[in-house]
Amino acid sequence: MSDQVKVMKGAESYSAAGDRRGALILHGFTGCPQSMRPLAETFATAGFSVELPRLPGHGTTPEDMAETDWGNWAAAVENAYRDLSARTDSIVVGGLSMGGSLTLWLAERHPEIAGIVLVNPAVEPDDFGDFVAGAQGVIDAGGVFLPGVAGDIADPSAKELGYDRSPAKSLLSLINGLEALKPKLANIKVPTLLLHSKQDHIIPPGSAALVRDKLGKSVEYVALEKSFHVATIDYDGAEINRRAIDFGTRVSRR
Repeated sequence: MSDQVKVMKGAESYSAAGDRRGALILHGFTGCPQSMRPLAETFATAGFSVELPRLPGHGTTPEDMAETDWGNWAAAVENAYRDLSARTDSIVVGGLSMGGSLTLWLAERHPEIAGIVLVNPAVEPDDFGDFVAGAQGVIDAGGVFLPGVAGDIADPSAKELGYDRSPAKSLLSLINGLEALKPKLANIKVPTLLLHSKQDHIIPPGSAALVRDKLGKSVEYVALEKSFHVATIDYDGAEINRRAIDFGTRVSRR
């Protein structure tokens, strides 16, 4: 693995002098910070202090991830938020896929968050029955991994750095996390920007529909017409960055 890839997979931090706005950016299941780096850099360029953590078990090996679960990822997100809060007055949180799930989890716990940006978030556990059955079947057969879900991108020139295998137990833990989160969604009142790919081969449309239903008038919805699941590095990446920074600037205070 090249040094460049190691850097792109690792956690990143951008600090801004004199600007008390912050942005916490979260990657998805089996992915790494590389998929969210353009969004993080967009916020950093606009003057935000940015944290882009590498979630436990990610960016190393699938075997490492097989030892982690929702509790590990949520704890890492909580710690990153508290670290960023110590040096900022106003924070926007954004996430892709499972990063969006964790963004919602954090927003329910911290109503002081200025706003959240969701890119194809995983939210509706009822839509993942096939994944649950597949994961449980692997476990019952004594296996560890399912086929990977990384790399759902329309642009052939773009590539997500993600695992080619998904740990079955970790996937079940994610679904359990969504089940615990679902009844709490209506508690979230923070301004929300929801960016949803019309052609997503990983997350069924029920997740976007659930966010719009439960969060109601707080949601600004944007349909992404050209990208697949990993839209942050797909054809709509520039549009996502533009929308996110406009939103973040509006809801944040310096």
